[in-house]
Amino acid sequence: MAEVEKALENYTTAPFDARFPNTNQTKNCWQNYVDFHKCTIKKGEDYKPCEWFKRVYTSLCPNQWVETWNSQIDEGTFPVDLGKSSQ
Repeated sequence: MAEVEKALENYTTAPFDARFPNTNQTKNCWQNYVDFHKCTIKKGEDYKPCEWFKRVYTSLCPNQWVETWNSQIDEGTFPVDLGKSSQ
């Protein structure tokens, strides 16, 4: 956990991710957005390592995209199953 906290303290922008070697970072933005929400649903909003995904997607994604995706999640129309339990 200390490693994660240190990485978060030293974070400035999204680091290189070998899964997304091209200059177009759209998929990287999308994947980190989805990973953040899956992480917080599974581990809880106070789970510090989830913050890494949020920092990366807020660095890469246009605000309009994030607002649209947030609205889709709220409306239940987001195209990915984030693992929310049906209550």
